[in-house]
Amino acid sequence: DVQLQASGGGFLQAGGSLRLSCAASGFTFGSYIIGWFRQAPGKEREGVSCIDTSDGYTYYADSVKGRFTISSDNAKNTVYLQMNSLKPEDTAVYYCAAVLRLYYSVILPPSHTQWDYWGKGTQVTVSS
Repeated sequence: DVQLQASGGGFLQAGGSLRLSCAASGFTFGSYIIGWFRQAPGKEREGVSCIDTSDGYTYYADSVKGRFTISSDNAKNTVYLQMNSLKPEDTAVYYCAAVLRLYYSVILPPSHTQWDYWGKGTQVTVSS
């Protein structure tokens, strides 16, 4: 069975840091782009960052550039999202997802509706 397990969320004050983890199983990790999305109450799901696990190329949304760093440990089939300088507007449920890299690129990531697999989310709450 395909599984994407997101973890590492929490409650913290603005300016703090968190590292999210996405552990994948049940598919060929190196054939996929792994992405992080977030959804705040009343808002649409938005792409935050993604990484091509084959070549390490990355993408960041403008709202997180310079603050978030995505990385991949292919030996562990795990992708990390290091989040620094967190702001209250980063508060959301964070999801990880996977899409086959054969058809897409991190240069222009697909919309959230086109991703193949999703994990359950992890809540990140940043207080002001």
